[in-house]
Order: sequence, then C-alpha cells, then structure tokens
Amino acid sequence: MNAIQKHRLRFTLPLLLGGFMAAVPPATGADPIAQNNYGVQLIERGEVEKAIEQLEQAFSLFSLDPTLRDNLAAAHALLGRKLLESKSYGEAARHFGRGSELYPDEPRFHLLRGIAFSLAKNGEMARYELSLARSLGGDTAEGLYFLGKTYYDTGETDQAMALWEKAANLAPSESFLAGLLEKVRREQSVEERMERGHSSRFIVSYDSGTKTGSALAILDLLEEFYNSVGTDVGYFPASRIPVILYTRQDYREVTRSPHWSGGLYDGKIRLPVGGITEITPDIRATLRHEYAHAVVIDLTRGNCPTWLNEGIAEIQGRLEYSPPLGELGKAAKRGEFLPLKRLEGSFAGLEGNEVRLAYEQSYSLVNFIVSAHGWHRVRMVLEYLGNGLPLGKAMNRAFADVGLDYDGLFAQWRDHALREFGGGDAPER
Repeated sequence: MNAIQKHRLRFTLPLLLGGFMAAVPPATGADPIAQNNYGVQLIERGEVEKAIEQLEQAFSLFSLDPTLRDNLAAAHALLGRKLLESKSYGEAARHFGRGSELYPDEPRFHLLRGIAFSLAKNGEMARYELSLARSLGGDTAEGLYFLGKTYYDTGETDQAMALWEKAANLAPSESFLAGLLEKVRREQSVEERMERGHSSRFIVSYDSGTKTGSALAILDLLEEFYNSVGTDVGYFPASRIPVILYTRQDYREVTRSPHWSGGLYDGKIRLPVGGITEITPDIRATLRHEYAHAVVIDLTRGNCPTWLNEGIAEIQGRLEYSPPLGELGKAAKRGEFLPLKRLEGSFAGLEGNEVRLAYEQSYSLVNFIVSAHGWHRVRMVLEYLGNGLPLGKAMNRAFADVGLDYDGLFAQWRDHALREFGGGDAPER
C-alpha cells in the first residue's frame, strides 16, 4: 500500500531580487545593455532559457553593473522556480546555485537550492544549503520544514520535531505542520522503545517482541529485493530507506491506515509484523510489495497514479505469494471493470470486494503492459512522470512508436482481460 500524501505547503517563496530593467529594441554588436534589454524582452515572452543566454553574455561583458547582475540572478531564480514546479529538481538546484554565485550572501537562493535538493532526495546537500540559508537570513517556516525533513528521513526524529515545532510557531495557520507534528508524536511514542539495526541500504526498527534474528533476516531480504526489483524497473534508490516493524495494534495506532492494510510506504516501509517467528511467503510478498513502492515513488518523485504504483508493487509481491484473482474474474464475467480514472487516486476509501478488485485490476493491467510491451516501456512512463509530465502525456509519449495512447492501451488490456478471465471473446468495437 502506498500512503504518500501530496501535501503542499502554502508558503510564499520570494524569488526575485527586484524588477527587471525596462526593455528597448535589441541592437547589434557586443553591447551588454542591448543584450540585457533583449533578455528582458525574452522573459516577457516566456522564453526564460534564451533570456538567460543573453543575460549571461551581457554580464560577462560588464560584470560590475548591478542591474545586469540583478536581472541575471532574477532570471535564474525564475527558471529555477519553473523547474521546481515541473519536478526537474536537479536542474532547479543548478539555477538556484548560479543565483547564489552571483549573490553569495543572499539567503533566498540557498533556501530555494536546499528545497530543490530536498525534493531530489539529496539530503546531505539539502541540509548544507538550508543550514546556510538559516545562518544568513534567520529562521523561516519553509526552511525549517525542509531542514527538519532531512533529519526525519535519516531517522533523527528528535531533531526533526524541534525544527518543525519552530516552523509551526512561525506559521500557526499552516494546518499541514500541525498534522505532521501530531503524526510524528504518535510515531515517537511507539518507536522510541524499539531496537534498531541497519544494512548498507536499509535501517530497521523493531519492537521488543521481535527477535533480532528475524529483524536481520528481513534486512537480508530487502537487500535481495533491492537488486531484483531494481533490475526489473531499471532503478536503484541511492538513499538508505527506514523500515519499521510494528505490532498490529501499534501499526493501527501510528498509521491510522484502513483496516485491510497489511503494510504501507510513506517515506518509510511500515509493516505490522512485530513478534514474527518465521518469514512466511506472505511476509516476503508484503516486503517486496512495499519496497517496490519505495522505488516507484523515488523514480517518479511521487507523481504516479495509484493503479500504476500498486500494479508494479503487486507484480513484485506476487513473485513471492500469488493468491487467485477472484474479484477480477467476477468483474470480467460481468464485463464491468473499475474505470481507470477512479484508480488514479488513493485506494484508502475503498472497502471489501471493491478494494480487492482495485488491486487485482491494477496488477492485471500493469502485468499486461509488461508482458506485451516490456519493462522498458514501464520505465519510460515512470521517467516521464518523474520529469513532471501528466499521466496522459507520459503514457502517450512512451507508446507513441507502437501507435497506442492511454485510452488505446486500456482498451487493449480490457479485451485481453475479457478473454483471459471472462471465459469468452472480447466484444467487437
């Protein structure tokens, strides 16, 4: 189960140092003022990358002029913001870095660069830039939130809580921070009593009822899945991933997940398997399933429809334990599948047979794509999503060379599912 929530802080991030110099028609020759003014015109037309080329040339010719410096720094900030919005976090960090080269003591560039690194899951660089922004400009709610996240992601919860409490005091109307603090306090009340172990890529926390040998066996399994899932999807996360093994009661209390949830990933793999005495096929399947979510979320930067995310996770989990597709068979016999649009959002509100059908249908659809078109097509879709494309465009681009779009691919799967599970031929269209 994927439980990544797309909370967005509603903080205002100041971007520009000031207004751009008024534009005049461009002149020929190596005239820095003319090149600057042409760059301003390009910005007004929305051609920011071309504008930066002009502004960089102008600044290289007359680097002592404060207006040229201001305009160049502001243009890099503007493009960096656009790249943040399109989830091109590494490129955004590069442009904010250029801004900080032009104004080394300006905290806003370090703040924005730190945010970009945080979203790119480069915790070390994020912590450096955010700490520098804090030392130069003092505390801001934005900076404290993202700085706290660098500690939370590495299991340093006390430090994260202290920073988030300061952020909440600075932004008392920001309900997201209040909810985040309440969630982490629930986690702390349980996890502070846990034992810990780690491997090269995972940190495991486990309750006292779980034998250390079982926790270490789970670490070994996750290292195995790191290689096998990564080989299928073609992606290997760089950051160490926290894994929490709860008792079933603690799992419900901490996660507040639906009663049918057997595990979730929300930046940490959380499993209700405390006190286990053996690693059953079902536990192996859940571990592989939740680790697959970690891979997909990292690769797509969270921009992934639930059916694709759960479908990939189900393919991986069913390599360990594969129960019958009972609800899918019933739906195929009725000719009534869940609309794909409904499966793009969270499954958390589904119940009973419907939630089972959602998982089985997602599995069948992604398994069909892999069988008919290969894992490399799935990887292409995930990469496009990670670059900020909306789902329809990502699907259309990945399948354009075989003449399929999003709707066509779903129709192709539907015909297959009716034949495979419905016991008859697909209807003619």
